Amino acid sequence: MNEIPSRDEIASRYLDSLPYPPYPVQEEAILTYFTSDQGVLVSAPTGTGKTLIAEAALFEALHTGKQAYYTTPLIALTEQKFADVQASAVRWGFSADDVGLVTGNRRVNPQAKILVVVAEILLNRLLHKEAFDFADVSAVVMDEFHSFADTERGMVWELSLGLLPAHVRLLLLSATVGNAFEFRMWLKNSHDRAIELVQSFDRKVPLTFHWVGDQLLTEQLELMAEGPEELRFTPALVFCFNRDECWDVADTLKGKPLVGDAQKKLLEIELAQHDWSKGAGPKLKAILQRGIGLHHAGILPKYRRVVEELFQKKLLTVCVCTETLAAGINLPARSVLLPTLLKGKPGDKKLIDASSAHQIFGRAGRPQYDRQGHVFSLAHEDDVKILRWKEKADKIPEDTKDPNLIRARKELNRKKPIRRSTEQYWGQAQFEQLRTAAPLKLSSRGQLPWRLLAYLLEASSDVEPIRHLVSKRLLDSGKQIGAQKILDRMLRTLEAAGYVTLDPPSPKIDKSGKPIAAETPETSEKPAENAGAAVPAATMLTFGSRAPAPAPVKKVATNQPATKKKKEDEVDPNLPPPYQAKHAHPTPQLERLTKLRSINPLYGVYIVDQLGIASREERIQAFESVLELPGSVARHCRVPPLGDMPAGPLATEKLNIALLQRGLATPYQLGAEVSDEEYDAIMALPFELRPRVLTLADKLRLQFDADYHDVHSLFTQPCWVAGEVLQFAGNFEKYVTSRGLQKQEGVLFRHLLRMILLLKELSTIHPPEVTAEQWKLDLDEIAEQLTEACRRVDPSSTDKVIEEAQRAADGEL
Repeated sequence: MNEIPSRDEIASRYLDSLPYPPYPVQEEAILTYFTSDQGVLVSAPTGTGKTLIAEAALFEALHTGKQAYYTTPLIALTEQKFADVQASAVRWGFSADDVGLVTGNRRVNPQAKILVVVAEILLNRLLHKEAFDFADVSAVVMDEFHSFADTERGMVWELSLGLLPAHVRLLLLSATVGNAFEFRMWLKNSHDRAIELVQSFDRKVPLTFHWVGDQLLTEQLELMAEGPEELRFTPALVFCFNRDECWDVADTLKGKPLVGDAQKKLLEIELAQHDWSKGAGPKLKAILQRGIGLHHAGILPKYRRVVEELFQKKLLTVCVCTETLAAGINLPARSVLLPTLLKGKPGDKKLIDASSAHQIFGRAGRPQYDRQGHVFSLAHEDDVKILRWKEKADKIPEDTKDPNLIRARKELNRKKPIRRSTEQYWGQAQFEQLRTAAPLKLSSRGQLPWRLLAYLLEASSDVEPIRHLVSKRLLDSGKQIGAQKILDRMLRTLEAAGYVTLDPPSPKIDKSGKPIAAETPETSEKPAENAGAAVPAATMLTFGSRAPAPAPVKKVATNQPATKKKKEDEVDPNLPPPYQAKHAHPTPQLERLTKLRSINPLYGVYIVDQLGIASREERIQAFESVLELPGSVARHCRVPPLGDMPAGPLATEKLNIALLQRGLATPYQLGAEVSDEEYDAIMALPFELRPRVLTLADKLRLQFDADYHDVHSLFTQPCWVAGEVLQFAGNFEKYVTSRGLQKQEGVLFRHLLRMILLLKELSTIHPPEVTAEQWKLDLDEIAEQLTEACRRVDPSSTDKVIEEAQRAADGEL
């Protein structure tokens, strides 16, 4: 039997296996990991080569016969790391099959010793330890760990840290953070994990920052691409903050001489291997032929993969991309260029946040290739024109007597450029502000997910362990109190909805916080006094709603304080003592919440229970409304008006009646005809105050908000994409072409894939009016039609999603 080598021996072997000498911070981190008992946090600038550090833990696992997890926050990054780790395993003398991949989309060698997984997979396995044994796991690597502070992704890693068995060593790899020492202390105090800290603020490839106030974008890129290869500033990544801008920038560049003849010929050979005949393909191919790449969510996955391959082969001079590329996808560039420093809606743009800026800056400079990375920021084109005008004007003496110069000055003054009142501007001071901004601080973000709360209560009705988990979050004392109050409200919402019974029973309170008698059926169902009146503007749903809920008729119990704000240490003798449940006993309904993972489960179960009598069109509308589309795309995908798609039985027989009785909508909003006088009165209102005819999704959301007014951070948005694709007989290309949405086809394709996954999830629960078999049959039929439509566009990406849906149905995810 082979003797297991010591850590010192493994460390020595690993350092000897490296293809090049490690940087000082890499060597320090590797040696610290091998000498630590519980792990290491490595905080170092982007571009430090943290993958080489991560692989030390994987090297050790393979040489000791143990298992290790390598996690990242993004599927695309996970798949890229999978390929890198497989290549390393072969270099170490092992098989590529010793490395596996498990993401939401793909599953390769799932029983391998080394598993590269997206972070949610690790958490899911920790929550189901009866199915996934961690006794043989020696280490967990968490790459891009600064995502801990992300509102959406951070909770996944935060909970994983609390659930990992004590024997598993951690290797946390993060961009530079501002509170690494405090985080280390929090981990020790909250989770009894004493990890070491390796911190560096130096980059192996240093960055040089350039403010460019006198060049337009195309001019600057031409300058950057000039000269011999070793003196150029390319390849370069051009970061834009919306997809339309990416296309516009690429269009302006495609006529510029950015590639040589040899590069053109190689590009032609590579491009000929793919079909570019459909959708955005012809336009994208024309851009790629000029050495310019495009990379954003509007590009189909199959095209994005080609762009990544071409850039990595150094066949593209420039790649125009959105900031998601800065999150870790490895497109090696010598320079990054920002045409703007502002982000947001026109007229309401804000300076990009410092952490995003540092991620973008960190993409510049390729270890092993570049001695220097370069970050360029351009002035607004108006300011460039003003500067150029001033340079010309300064050449004409103010006291000149020359009539020709006087005429020239008058002509110059006539054409003097100015800053426009409709534009927002930035300057060198803002660029300097971003460059010198303090690093991001790690802190807990986001709320305890409803699905996780349901899962924990199913495992045990004791609330104290959940309170203890919430109390461990990396929050200041004020936010800790708030987090506990949020937990109380969540428990009482579950009680009011019939998912749990609380012990002791929760008191019912009125708006002022005083105890009230239990509602009787007569009072709880009494219509509002303003039934039939116009809904106030504040409660009207906009297109894509995060709006506050309208005042409900039947209230969910809550322990909100009186409306008059009091000091925290001031006690109101008229208020009951703070209520806290000790146990939350699950009802049979609670299990339904645990089955839905891609959407808010409370809302998912709610709409399913409404859809028993719905038509297929109504069901599709309800499902699509929970799949968020970017506003720039959603406005082109509106639900057809009632004249084109009449209301179905759910609306006419159930929702319209309930909304009228409860005073939540007017007859006009429900599509009823009104008198000429009433119509004129509506049209006389300012546009933003006019009530509009509600879609089915609006009606469902209004009713849900009235019943669950303490459920926040829920986004719904009426849209009609899957429904219209099916009306086009599943012809996705015909659909996007008819709508002129070729530049956004990647977003729409992803929407359909998400719809397929959602249908598979929702098929596991059913409304009371239909059997489980009938419900599943209808949803499976819709999913199959959409699957076939997607396969005709991108079979590889579609098959990955179907595989994920099947594994979820089998209980593997």
